[in-house]
Amino acid sequence: MGLATVAEGDKRWWWNRNVIMVLWMMLSVGFCIGLHCHMRTESLRRAEETLTSMCEERARMLQEQFVVSVNHVHALAILVSTFHYQKNPPALDQVTFANYAARTSFERPLLNGVAYAQRVVHAERELFENQQGWMIKTMKREPSPVQDEYAPVIYSQETVSYIEALDMMSGEEDRGNILRARATGKAVLTRPFRLLESNHLGVVLTFPVYLSGLPADATAEERVKATAGYLGGAFDVESLVENLLHQLAGNREIVVNVYDVTNTSEPLTMYGVHLPDGHMSLSHVSMLDFGDPFRKHQMKCRYRKKPPVSLSSITTPSGIFVICMLVGYIGYAAWSHYDNVKEDFRKMEELKKQAEAADVAKSQFLATVSHEIRTPMNGVLGRMLDMLLDTELNLTQKDYAQTAQVCGRALISLINEVLDRAKIEAGKLEIESVPFDLRSILDDVISLFSAKSREKGIELAIYVSDRVPTILIGDPGRFRQIITNLVGNSVKFTERGHVFIQVHLAEHVKMVIDAKTGLNGHVNEVNITSATTVFNTLSGLEVANSRNACESFKMLLSHGASLSCTFGSGSVPESIADKVTLMVSVEDTGIGIPVHAQDQVFTPFMQADSSTSRNYGGTGIGLSISKCLVELMGGKMNFTSRPHVGSTFTFTAVLQKCGKGSGVDMKRSLSEVLPTCFRGMRAILVDRQPVRAAVTKYHLRRLGIITEDVRTINEALYTLSGQNGYLNSSQPGKQPSIFLIEKDSWDPKVDFHIRNQLLQRKEAGHIQDVPKVVLFLTTESDKTRAGSHADNIIVKPLRASSIAICLQLMLGMGKCQNKDIVDNSASLRGLLDGKNILVVDDNKVNLRVAAAALKKYGAKVECVESGKSALSLLQPPHKFDACFMDVQMPEMDGFEATRQLRIMESKANKEDPPDDGSVMAKRHLPILAMTADVIQATYEECAKCGMDGYVSKPFEEAQLYQEVAKFVALQQIPGSS
Repeated sequence: MGLATVAEGDKRWWWNRNVIMVLWMMLSVGFCIGLHCHMRTESLRRAEETLTSMCEERARMLQEQFVVSVNHVHALAILVSTFHYQKNPPALDQVTFANYAARTSFERPLLNGVAYAQRVVHAERELFENQQGWMIKTMKREPSPVQDEYAPVIYSQETVSYIEALDMMSGEEDRGNILRARATGKAVLTRPFRLLESNHLGVVLTFPVYLSGLPADATAEERVKATAGYLGGAFDVESLVENLLHQLAGNREIVVNVYDVTNTSEPLTMYGVHLPDGHMSLSHVSMLDFGDPFRKHQMKCRYRKKPPVSLSSITTPSGIFVICMLVGYIGYAAWSHYDNVKEDFRKMEELKKQAEAADVAKSQFLATVSHEIRTPMNGVLGRMLDMLLDTELNLTQKDYAQTAQVCGRALISLINEVLDRAKIEAGKLEIESVPFDLRSILDDVISLFSAKSREKGIELAIYVSDRVPTILIGDPGRFRQIITNLVGNSVKFTERGHVFIQVHLAEHVKMVIDAKTGLNGHVNEVNITSATTVFNTLSGLEVANSRNACESFKMLLSHGASLSCTFGSGSVPESIADKVTLMVSVEDTGIGIPVHAQDQVFTPFMQADSSTSRNYGGTGIGLSISKCLVELMGGKMNFTSRPHVGSTFTFTAVLQKCGKGSGVDMKRSLSEVLPTCFRGMRAILVDRQPVRAAVTKYHLRRLGIITEDVRTINEALYTLSGQNGYLNSSQPGKQPSIFLIEKDSWDPKVDFHIRNQLLQRKEAGHIQDVPKVVLFLTTESDKTRAGSHADNIIVKPLRASSIAICLQLMLGMGKCQNKDIVDNSASLRGLLDGKNILVVDDNKVNLRVAAAALKKYGAKVECVESGKSALSLLQPPHKFDACFMDVQMPEMDGFEATRQLRIMESKANKEDPPDDGSVMAKRHLPILAMTADVIQATYEECAKCGMDGYVSKPFEEAQLYQEVAKFVALQQIPGSS
């Protein structure tokens, strides 16, 4: 029944989709037809507007040209009145009139010709005819019959000379026009007729000629009395309109007709072919005013062809119809596909739940594996090997134990890398923000690889710009992990040359790059010895990255000084005041990375080729983890590599500057504090390599030693004796106390030469005391070259602390270490001495390890193997100052035990409110989780259940010190009650 209902519902929806599709099509068709009609109407309207504009323009121009011609006729009438009637005798005759009319005909292009007819009354006819020598004739050239007055033509233009002696009043229409003209004083027109010569349709313009002295407001009777004659001209209307149309654009598109519509029932055609009404739908009529109020004229314009249908009125509706059909099809298809999409979505939801369950299972598996691996490793590495090494062992046994410890730490390192990668993929790795000493961390990293670098005979050096703050806030563990990984790779793949770590401010480097762009690897001051090119780098070998060339390095040093002056006054840049962006580079002269493999450098578990893994070992995961850590620090990592030349890895990291008011214990953030007894001491450094000399001066500057570097031994001796320097002085303490010489400048001959020269200068009084001679070597095997006159030997890599120890022994200063230097072990003993600590763990090995570690620092330790047992001992009031609790235990795990303990403490605080802070402190017992599960979910669960911190297994002295200092010393946990 249910299936039938579903099928019926599907059928109903299918039917509805069809109906909607049909309605959509009908609406689309109706809309497109309506749009076509609208666009067609708009097209006709625009055509009508265009026709109106063109017709009005032609009518205006025709009317203006006609008015101009009328004005010229009027001017000619004034001329006749002036020279014929106002001069005695008259200054005008037929010859003069004809000549003048012919020469000024260009001003009257629309007139075929002009003529003047004099007004003659019947009484003066005979005298007039005798004076002219001819008889007045009618239009039919017959003697004019007797009438009241006559208007015979006495002056005419050559083109109309055939009308001379003709009486203009002999014709009925002409007579009426003459009478109207002299009564009104305006030009009058005849109706259209065929001109005699051209046979074109035209009109005759008649203008009255008055005697002088006629006022402007004269009456009709006064005008008739003052009339002297009539000036007339024949207008060729057809030629006028034809010339006008040829001058205008669009002449071929429209048809123009000019009509005399004085009699509206029978209009007279003046121009064009008369077409029947309705010949074309679009037409326009423009009225013409030729100055005769009695006559009415108009111009009618039509399109020569019917306006075509516009292409847009066809294409636009068609395009919209196609779009509507496509939209309808898409909607129809989408609706039809709706059920399938819903089904797919349901399946995706199921798959999502399965994936989330798998992710949870993966995290649980990772936690379990981490715990199960770290638990026995904690027993092996955490204290058993350390305790074994503290016992009396012979050399062989001690070597075996140390080898086992190194291998175990390598295994822990590999486990940590795999776990880090898993946390990064899960997005659960977080970056800490704690104060740390960057230079101390770099010194520690250098010490890790010192044995390997000495064994290979390569230079391993660090340089930190003076602009980099001493204390920064960030994640020191992750920063150390990145540097360790990069330096480890460089040392592993470098057989000769150097590994050089530099740290600068990113904005400082950018300023130098903008100031000068050079290509490292080019020879900038090279010495050619035995056809060998020596580059200005740390070891003299070519490097892959141009940014670390000697000249750029020098510019970084010089810009550092200028920046110090710039930032010393005025506004402080944001990067100095708050954010600090570091640029760290690790440069080596190793085997480089093949070009084909450079795109896969940061791919997890990928190496350049199989031979790399076979020859050098490694998993290929370190660089990918380092890149992810750099990005979590807000920076970027990139590299430059050239096969058989070397590689340079560069990354940036955004850290915070530790201000004085931040409330951070600066001393605790330092891993070592350098002695101050060397401040003001002077030394001379002999080194041929400028970059290497700058590195050495960096370490000496940290100790407060003022150093001058020279290229050769002789320069050093000259400087010492005051011949080429400023160091020679009779003042105590101003003379150089130490000679630091690189191995490149030392040989057996120099051994005796320098000692003799120093003794001679002392005997001559040039120096007060013979400086101590310190020789820098790269390998232990080079000690055989030291000779017998070197006061001390320092085997690289250089560290400020190792230099300080060497100088103390050599100068006999004893222990001048700063009073702030505190050993972690001693500090930890001071924090834990006499404290009652409860350790909870179900693994007896872990209990022994943790108890032994805490007892070593003077703590009183009590151990239990379950959470329930811990709760029974921690019933308030109790005697314990802190608790180390395992997370994973049977019956009751560490999370649940902590929650139960916090509930008990809360009840005790409510029932018996504390009187002072010390009692309150006992009612919030610091609990530190001992966990081998280092994923972020475990950290979050620790904080959620009320734990105060954690110590990962196997825990080390530094981590133990950090956590105990945070929750025991800072909170002032009281002693046992």
